[in-house]
Amino acid sequence: MTPDQYDAWYYTARGQWIGETEFRLISTLLEPEPGSRILEVGCGTGYFTRRFAGEGHEVTGLDPDPVVLSFARAHRGSTEDYVLGDGRRLPFSDREFDYCISITALCFIPEERLALGEMVRVSRRGLALGLLNRWSLLYLQKGRHGGRAFLSLHLALNFAHGRPALRKTPRRRVHSGRSGGHDDWGQTR
Repeated sequence: MTPDQYDAWYYTARGQWIGETEFRLISTLLEPEPGSRILEVGCGTGYFTRRFAGEGHEVTGLDPDPVVLSFARAHRGSTEDYVLGDGRRLPFSDREFDYCISITALCFIPEERLALGEMVRVSRRGLALGLLNRWSLLYLQKGRHGGRAFLSLHLALNFAHGRPALRKTPRRRVHSGRSGGHDDWGQTR
């Protein structure tokens, strides 16, 4: 698949739904202040890098593939930068970015713990990950039993006192489209 074909998928009906849902969830989890510096590890063609830049942030996309980075650079805006690099050895200083994001890329990095440690190292305020697994929103929405239950399982990193610590983030009410005697988390009232 070429970078053009990959990026065009985000403009199909399904791609728009998935891209918008993932962007909204990651953005809601981070709640970045205007002008935040964000690093996207595994940016590919730059779809999410462009989305966050469009919200007024300074965003750097990093990817090990020079072909997709060439596509991303050809479509970049003024607050985007793209860097060739490996998520396991990020070429940035400690705490250089306010936030770090990685949408599905961690699923393809052989030494994911090393990459996660690097993301923590370069982030001042937090990070958010999008992972592919059987508990993903797409799977819960469309896969198992064709259901519409909306479940958001996530971990975030708390960067209080300069020391990251895993914590559960508070639940946020999100409209699931579900009607009847269920709340937005699929729990019976």
